[in-house]
Amino acid sequence: MRIALFTETYLPYINGVVTHVKILKDGLERLGHTVLVVTADPATHSHYIKDNVLYCPATRLKKLYNYGLAVPLSKTRLRMVEQFKPDIIHIHNEFGIGLSGLLIARRLHVPMVYTLHTMYDEYIYYVAPHPFYGLAKQISHKYMKFIAERAAALTGPSKKCEQYFEQVGIYKKVHVIPNAVELTAFMPENIDEEKKLAFRKDYGIAPNQMLACFVGRLGREKSVDVLLDYWAKTITPADQIHLLVIGDGPCRVELEQQAKDLGISQMVTFTGAVLHDKLPPYLASCDVYVTASLSDTNSISMLEGMATGLPVLQRLDHLNEDQVREGENGFVFNSPEELGKKLRYIKNLSPEELATLKKKVTKSVKESGAETLAKNTLTVYESVIQK
Repeated sequence: MRIALFTETYLPYINGVVTHVKILKDGLERLGHTVLVVTADPATHSHYIKDNVLYCPATRLKKLYNYGLAVPLSKTRLRMVEQFKPDIIHIHNEFGIGLSGLLIARRLHVPMVYTLHTMYDEYIYYVAPHPFYGLAKQISHKYMKFIAERAAALTGPSKKCEQYFEQVGIYKKVHVIPNAVELTAFMPENIDEEKKLAFRKDYGIAPNQMLACFVGRLGREKSVDVLLDYWAKTITPADQIHLLVIGDGPCRVELEQQAKDLGISQMVTFTGAVLHDKLPPYLASCDVYVTASLSDTNSISMLEGMATGLPVLQRLDHLNEDQVREGENGFVFNSPEELGKKLRYIKNLSPEELATLKKKVTKSVKESGAETLAKNTLTVYESVIQK
């Protein structure tokens, strides 16, 4: 099968969608399929293909991490995709490149699959001032409905996607296909012990301190502010539990100030952005992954932590409650007290008990590799082609 994957951003940029598309591409190619990734590139002025990626000229968006926005209409892009002769067009975003995928699919009479990765209501504040939030939300919903109505199939990594489509007026079946993780890179046995020790030394984390981490964009939608509030209410220096916040974003400065105002700066470290290929030792040096976010569908950062053996402490989210199985790969909390109780429970496990728990956690994501993602997605492709 010949498959064209349309994504607004791709390598060397790193975010959840990029990681998903990269892993899907790898899995499809391992299964013998031919893949073309179509993406925006603000560094080029002409369309070109390299390593099965079609790079399209785009305008750089400085407010959105220097990502690029490509115009949706391009005869050159249409011609190059037509020469690829796709059997399926699969769009992973909804803007310039995503809309381009929709238009090209209609022009070439090729079925289009649409994956929703992002709960956009949580991100409207990036583009609309607060007084216009309601209007921007209405426009966003109408646009999402426009795209979803024209898709031959809808997919998403969580039940949240189905709920979101219903909110915008779409009642089609949504195929829930969980995200995947690059297992080889994050498995504990593949991570250098010396790098782990160097990491703790560099950040001044004592060997006897339990280290909890969160990884992600530091925006409002990730609720790191809630995590800090909970931490201040339930964790004290005597607990010897440290919080590591890995990532950067528009809220980093105010989050660092919040930690100071709450009097927990000595218990919290902000690392800033970390290159994805440098991330495994950071995660492997920690003891638990913690998140208060309610905007994620199926967090890839969380899965990467689980691949290194980190049990997850996840704030209660009813639509994602099946992602963390109590006592098997993590625990759910819904208050500062519950967060503190679960953290202390893990800290007080014996080395043997902790090793057993970590093995369970790693085992729970063993089937979350590239080929599993590809096989699940191929089932959707085959169904729409048959129709």
